[in-house]
Amino acid sequence: MAQDTSTLVLGIETTCDETAAAVVERLADGSGRILSNIVRSQIDEHAPFGGVVPEIAARAHVDMLDGIIAAAMKEAGVDFSQLSGVAAAAGPGLIGGVIVGLTTAKAIAMVHATPLIAVNHLEAHALTPRLTAALAFPYCLFLASGGHTQIVAVLGVGDYVRLGTTVDDAVGEAFDKVAKMLGLPYPGGPQVERAAQNGDPTRFTFPRPMLGRPDANFSLSGLKTAVRNEAQRLMPLEPQDLDDLCASFQAAVLESVADRIAVGLKLFREQFGAPHALVAAGGVAANLAIRNALQDVATKAQTTLIVPPPQLCTDNGAMIAWAGAERLALGLVDQMDAPPRARWKLDQDAATPAELLNTRARH
Repeated sequence: MAQDTSTLVLGIETTCDETAAAVVERLADGSGRILSNIVRSQIDEHAPFGGVVPEIAARAHVDMLDGIIAAAMKEAGVDFSQLSGVAAAAGPGLIGGVIVGLTTAKAIAMVHATPLIAVNHLEAHALTPRLTAALAFPYCLFLASGGHTQIVAVLGVGDYVRLGTTVDDAVGEAFDKVAKMLGLPYPGGPQVERAAQNGDPTRFTFPRPMLGRPDANFSLSGLKTAVRNEAQRLMPLEPQDLDDLCASFQAAVLESVADRIAVGLKLFREQFGAPHALVAAGGVAANLAIRNALQDVATKAQTTLIVPPPQLCTDNGAMIAWAGAERLALGLVDQMDAPPRARWKLDQDAATPAELLNTRARH
């Protein structure tokens, strides 16, 4: 049963290397308001290793989470007794971190007799534009983060149809791996984007994977290999070589992403009619060049592009709190045995990347 009163939800996010908590209010008319959103990045802890170390991430969550929750509650000006629910990202993610956040949420819910909502981290990204833009269903989502690349038809809360996914590397993962092979510091994605601004995107002719295919799937491992081969051929790299490699790599990604999303929008229209918008979410959506490419796709498809503010594209507690509030408004709450999950598909019936590869091989 839908609620006709406002709700206050505490959201906890610990699936990777951000420790985050936020308080969000969902008003009776379905709109939302962020009362606090505290995020503590662990970049400094992981930078010496060139990537996220799960054990270090989990320990940092344990050390920091209580203080971050307290700060979020204080900034929001609310007490635990005023909460309508406690939401935590229950997956997918690094299992040690997921356990920390979910266990903390369960403890708060038990002590204060407050409903628990175990949120799918991907669903939180999918629903974020409804917090920032009061967007109506259905809409087409391009979800691109460090570990995920999907095109999803968002038909309602808990109702998602995957139109396309990656059969190997995610977009963010490809950016990070290219950065690492070129010796750029962690986190690599923003470093590649920065270097590309000074480079020649036409110097190297890299492949545009999956271009022109009737499905909306992605493949980036071959592109990543092409960059590595070219870099090895040029060793030692001059600064201009580095910039040109990044620019040419990013240009290939942009063209591939634009083509795949254009197909995804076509499939959306064929199955569900015109979407209310094309939405980009996840950390990769903070890349300005990718945003511009998506704007071109949306314009050609005669739809609106919606991208949440950068601080809501990367992992944060507000998106978890909002997803919790959306589910709570529909009476969708969880019991104390809700499990932490390292893997958790947004759309349970979708094929896995391995199944997609097998299908591709048969054809």
